Amino acid sequence: MKQSLFEIIENRPLTDSVMLMKLKGDTSDITGPGQFVNVKLDGLFLRRPISVCDCQGDILTLIYKVVGKGTEVMREMTGGKLDILTGLGNGYDMTKSGESVLVIGGGVGVPPMYMLARLLREKGKKVTAILGFNTKQEIFYEEEFKALGCETIVATADGSYGVKGFVTDAMKDLSYDYFYTCGPEPMLKAVYNATEVSGQFSFEERMGCGFGACMGCSCKTLYGNKRICKEGPVLVKEEIIWEK
Repeated sequence: MKQSLFEIIENRPLTDSVMLMKLKGDTSDITGPGQFVNVKLDGLFLRRPISVCDCQGDILTLIYKVVGKGTEVMREMTGGKLDILTGLGNGYDMTKSGESVLVIGGGVGVPPMYMLARLLREKGKKVTAILGFNTKQEIFYEEEFKALGCETIVATADGSYGVKGFVTDAMKDLSYDYFYTCGPEPMLKAVYNATEVSGQFSFEERMGCGFGACMGCSCKTLYGNKRICKEGPVLVKEEIIWEK
C-alpha cells in the first residue's frame, strides 16, 4: 500500500451517472487487475474505495458511479490533485486461467474487467466479455472491450440493447474453461450457480478503512473469515460460502 498525490488529467461522463477519471502519479504499488484504490476527499472523513479500471505507466484510469456525496464531489473536479492509497486488495490471479476465458461484469463491476481482459489478451488468451446493465442508457465501454479483440456481449435487463435479461442469459451456450466476474452480490450468486468450471469472484462490499484494520467487511469462506478489502476483494469459487 502506498499513499501518493495524483494529478487529475481527465474527468468526463460516460453516462448520466458514470464518470471516467484519468490521473497521473506513482502507480508502482498497483501490481495487477482487480485491485482498488482509496480516494481521500476534502471535508469527508472516510476515503472512497474505487476499483482500478486500467493502469499503464504512470496513468491510472478510474470509472465510478455517482451515488453519494463523495462521488458527487469527484464529479465536479476539473483539475487539481487527489490523495490516493494504491495497491489495495489481492486482485485477480491470471495464472489459473485457461486458454478460453470468460470475463463478466455487471454495472460498476465492468471497469475492473477491462484491465484484466487487456492483460489476458496480451498473453494470447481468447477472451469473451459479457457486460450487464439495466438498460441501454447505462451502457459504457462496449467498444473499448471490442478494441482489445474480445468477443463482447452486452445484456440489458429490459431488453433495450443486446441480449434481453441478465449476464447469465448471455452466458448460455458459450464455451470457456475459466471465468472472472465482478458485480453486485445477486449477480455473483447467479453466475456461481450457472457455471460448472472454476473461476474468481470480486465482491463489492462497503468498507471502512480499506486496508484490513476495522474488520468491517469480513465475510465467511471455506477457510475462515476473510476481509474483502485485504484478503479480497477476489475470492476463488471453491472457497465461497453464500449467506442464506
